[in-house]
Amino acid sequence: MFPVGTSPSNSASVKGCVTVAVQSGSLRARSQSVNVSVTPPVIPAPTGRCPPPMGENPGVAALADYPQIAAGKVRQLHAVDDEHLLLVASDRISAFDHVLSTPIPDKGRVLTAMSVFWFGLLGDVVANHLVAWDDPRIPAEVRGRALLVRRLEMLPVECVARGYLTGSGLADYRATGAVCGVELPAGLTESSRLPEPIFTPATKAELGQHDENVSFDAVAAEVGQQRAEQLREVTLEVYGRAAEHAESRGVILADTKFEFGVAPDGSLVIGDEVLTPDSSRFWPADAYEPGRVQESFDKQFVRDWLTSDASGWDRASDTPPPPLPDDIVAATRSRYVEAYERITGLDLADWPTGGAAA
Repeated sequence: MFPVGTSPSNSASVKGCVTVAVQSGSLRARSQSVNVSVTPPVIPAPTGRCPPPMGENPGVAALADYPQIAAGKVRQLHAVDDEHLLLVASDRISAFDHVLSTPIPDKGRVLTAMSVFWFGLLGDVVANHLVAWDDPRIPAEVRGRALLVRRLEMLPVECVARGYLTGSGLADYRATGAVCGVELPAGLTESSRLPEPIFTPATKAELGQHDENVSFDAVAAEVGQQRAEQLREVTLEVYGRAAEHAESRGVILADTKFEFGVAPDGSLVIGDEVLTPDSSRFWPADAYEPGRVQESFDKQFVRDWLTSDASGWDRASDTPPPPLPDDIVAATRSRYVEAYERITGLDLADWPTGGAAA
């Protein structure tokens, strides 16, 4: 583990090569045995200002020079070399297992910048896959919305932590009095704060299918008892640290999901994106009121519009969702940007900008 904002002088020799599978829009890399050298990442410290960029990266390759090895709903994964992958976030937005036809400007930058912030803040809790956010190997066309990351053997579990009761957790609770087998007190309602955060894992469904909440025992059967206990412990520790920071910024972190991988030495590493408006529910603390659906800084705003009479869309039909109107696009962008700026204390205008995001 390396302190935030620092890097060791020597690279670590490890083994790793990649094959990739896509499940539920997630990008998963699997390791095989090939000698490579991985330089541990330099993680910028969350000092209240954006780290300075490293320049225009002369001579960098075009994105087309890197083979695309996986594509999810929002992100694409490209092979850089035997040690590294390029994780590229687009401005696409998904809801109800559909990728909407209308992009949200700057969404890819927000997801990338926010992940970098959290990787830095949480670096002493769990190792992460970030190598660099601005590097000569990152093409200029995706600068600001791409990360150079390490290859990992990704685990087939969505690690969800909940501090509040809403969404599918609330539906499970109303049906069974529990969420993923975790018994909860009677009398809880929409958006109730839980007595303590709980680990509520989910399966990684095929693209276009729903993830399904599962019990801890199901996770143990999939990855082994010891690894399952480690996933639960680290998920709740990361959630607790992140929720504490968000609260200090006037934001409630209601729930979030993480994806973990295994390094060649067997250590647990957090991958993918972390604690973004796509993977988390963020609520303004000053407007919180249990018993009702909360205002949010995440894509719940888009879900709410799609299920309203204004959209004219029948979720139960076979037709795709309609394009988003300009005012919904602008309001969604505003929520994503506000989430980033409120939580990090940084200005998105200071984050690098590359080409237009598809």
